[in-house]
Amino acid sequence: MDTIGLVANLEKVNIRNLIKKTINWLQTHGCKPLLAPSAAFALGLPEYAAEEIGKEAGCLIVFGGDGTLLNSARQAAPAGLPLLGINMGRIGFLTEVDAPELFFALEKLLKGEYRIEGRMMLEARVFRGGKLIERSTALNDAVVTKGAFARLIFLETFVNNEYVATYPADGLIIASPTGSTAYSLSAGGPLVSPEQELMLVTPICPHSLWARPLVIGADREIRVNINSQNEEVMLTMDGQYGFRLEQNDSVVVTRAPFQAKFIRLKNRSFYYLLRKKLSEGEKAGHYHEDSAPEENS
Repeated sequence: MDTIGLVANLEKVNIRNLIKKTINWLQTHGCKPLLAPSAAFALGLPEYAAEEIGKEAGCLIVFGGDGTLLNSARQAAPAGLPLLGINMGRIGFLTEVDAPELFFALEKLLKGEYRIEGRMMLEARVFRGGKLIERSTALNDAVVTKGAFARLIFLETFVNNEYVATYPADGLIIASPTGSTAYSLSAGGPLVSPEQELMLVTPICPHSLWARPLVIGADREIRVNINSQNEEVMLTMDGQYGFRLEQNDSVVVTRAPFQAKFIRLKNRSFYYLLRKKLSEGEKAGHYHEDSAPEENS
């Protein structure tokens, strides 16, 4: 791998110095770094367009937390570009290594000592008056949710055109297996091993005792009709991109035609990550993976 793209969340502490060290390290080891425009401009370094990085780079190294990695995954997945997440945040459920492990990880990367893990993504399409007006993808979830006012919205929900229910709720989460550890989890949804192919439908604060999370096959189509009048309703993708919805709009969610790809350098299982990342000890943010034993996946 002789060309590597770099993306960074410049709001993280000490990130600028670490990026410069990484660039120097890669160049010393015969690898060409391609720095994304936002980080390049801030650091006064040569910048490369996203299209150029997608065509030339063998992978993308992402410096930040899970939010930075989610944003990068949505951009890189259509090009099949694998990501290596460097945790500069607190929990880092999606990232692969912590910052102190960076250069050890880079050595393994250049030696080819890694595997690629695919993750199912979601695609949401918005129809208004029968016409497609918006299309977006997500790694974690597509969420139809109410605005600032504390009033219920009514979401008529279908699976493969078969009526399921009309949820009176604060919203509805449609999550991928990866997203089962995110918003869906806090709304009472089940945990799902990420290699599964399925979708989760989790109501947010439903005003009904019968409303429970659903597990739907990945080959199904989930349609949510907005029945609420004079309410502010939004579609959000991974909690980062939002689109304003209107009464009678339909949101159709399916499996995306591509996967997010992650570089894995360790043999840590999903259940190992659950124990460590969601444990009581993680609340303080003191756990570091470089001190943890590896487990077989």
